[in-house]
Amino acid sequence: MLFFSIVIPLYNRPQEIDELLFTLVQQDYPKFEVLVIEDGSSSDAREIVARYEDRLDLHYHFKPNEGQGFSRNFGFERAKGDYFIVFDSDCLIPANYLRLVNDYLSTHPLDAYGGPDAAHASFTPVQKAISYSMTSPFTTGGIRGNKKHIGPFHPRSFNMGISRSVWETVGGYKLTRLGEDIEYSIRIQRAGFKIGLIPEAVVYHKRRTDFSQFYKQLHFFGRARINIYKHFPSELKLVHFFPALFTLFFFFTLGLNLLEGLFLWRLSCTQWCNFLLIAYILLLFFHGWWQTKSPKIAGLAVIAAFIQLIAYGIGFMQDFWKRVILAKQR
Repeated sequence: MLFFSIVIPLYNRPQEIDELLFTLVQQDYPKFEVLVIEDGSSSDAREIVARYEDRLDLHYHFKPNEGQGFSRNFGFERAKGDYFIVFDSDCLIPANYLRLVNDYLSTHPLDAYGGPDAAHASFTPVQKAISYSMTSPFTTGGIRGNKKHIGPFHPRSFNMGISRSVWETVGGYKLTRLGEDIEYSIRIQRAGFKIGLIPEAVVYHKRRTDFSQFYKQLHFFGRARINIYKHFPSELKLVHFFPALFTLFFFFTLGLNLLEGLFLWRLSCTQWCNFLLIAYILLLFFHGWWQTKSPKIAGLAVIAAFIQLIAYGIGFMQDFWKRVILAKQR
């Protein structure tokens, strides 16, 4: 049996860590410790974490603010486990998670792994819609937690594990934000370590609670992709341009419809653009309805998908123009 060290960076989210630690208490696998790394929060969770000290092998550390990547490194330096697992603080962990990971690694050895995410029954309709959008095969989310991903699999640090040998050989995160998990995964892979997806290692990832926060997060993700490109140019694939192309197409279609309304023009290309956009909306809606069993969530999922693609696309184009075309530093 492996001994796991669970490392959780935390910044101003005391309620989230309360819910996450409660799910860790329920684990049916005994051999693990938990390291909560408070990253200079102004609203710290010290008292909340203390409530779990008699139920978990729990270690709380408060450090100056450096960002989530370096906070994970701080935890790795103090971890005792054979395997380090990283969760985001807004995750809920099924009770059999650690047992499933241990069983999988005992028969399919991996030096690093990632797992999928899903929506918990307790999530709000907006959270469930965002979860659909971020995991749907009809947005870029479909390549993140799927066996049929495009190119090498890159674990994401909301649900990721590395062996101690990876830490000792590769080290930790070199970036603290803006795609730090992808950059780390690429270095692990290039060092010759075996990386894979554990399909059963699902976590319930809350992500953002409203569309405004979701927009900001995805805009950040779009910028992060360019940051990865600056470190590893070969990692920028055609699929990464899709949200930007969709964004341009969306605003081009809106512009055509506006011009027709103002000048009473009839343009055949407008009808084709509208047709494609409506077809995509219907595809998202009916697939979302089938997946979530709720027409309300499916409707919200259409909004979430458009926010995801447009926010990512704008962030991507913004930093592509600034850092690639104009060659400016971040």
